[in-house]
Amino acid sequence: MIFKKKKKKIGLALGGGAVLGAAHVGVLRALEEHDIEISFIAGTSIGAFVGAFYAFGKSWQDINKIASELKWVDITELSLSRYGLLSNEKMGKLIKKHIGEQSLEDAKIPLSMIATDVSNGKKVVIDKGSVAKGAMASSCIPGIFNPTIINDKMLVDGGIVENVPINTLKKMGADYVIGVDLNANHNYDKPQNILDVALNSFHFTLMAAAKLQTEDADLLIEPDLSGFNRSDMAQVNDLMKQGYKDAQKALKSFK
Repeated sequence: MIFKKKKKKIGLALGGGAVLGAAHVGVLRALEEHDIEISFIAGTSIGAFVGAFYAFGKSWQDINKIASELKWVDITELSLSRYGLLSNEKMGKLIKKHIGEQSLEDAKIPLSMIATDVSNGKKVVIDKGSVAKGAMASSCIPGIFNPTIINDKMLVDGGIVENVPINTLKKMGADYVIGVDLNANHNYDKPQNILDVALNSFHFTLMAAAKLQTEDADLLIEPDLSGFNRSDMAQVNDLMKQGYKDAQKALKSFK
């Protein structure tokens, strides 16, 4: 009797990194060109945002077009809340515009988003309910954006607890995990504005934990984003190209 070798289920962990997340689009392009079928996606912050589009059937070309046309004013607005300076509700509206009022349970590729319960610091894996609200919660940088309330929990950016959600993918059932760490090769220049100060400070706190988290990846893609700024949305196309270039290099070792 001949037994066929079981095909491994591949999970993709898309990490956080603000505007650097455009590099994820290049990674998706490289994965498609290598005919790598993704069975599960887990995303944190901007990784949740990009992952949402991909899990609901948008191609890398579609996502690149959406990202290329964005400006900060398209995804943020001033807030009068005592919990944050800005609201990212426009980010949720952008998701609804392109994929509709979808629930995570309906994703074509099973999708989880990582957030942090700001009341106790615990990780919250969002895998049910509104895709838009899940992405908003996962990308709420503390002190910058208003927290998102889901099931009576006040949620903020998942990068605090799992910036590259590799462990989450393994619990979802992935046999092989590809992680994308946007922060591994990034230089921190002198901040130009309050947003740069906040983003740099926030990501400094994630770096040590992320190194430990990514050790469990079967394949780790670490794009060289040292020449890019976290808040300049004019870099989107160049970030995509860099992500593609470095993903192609990393995927040479994929078996």
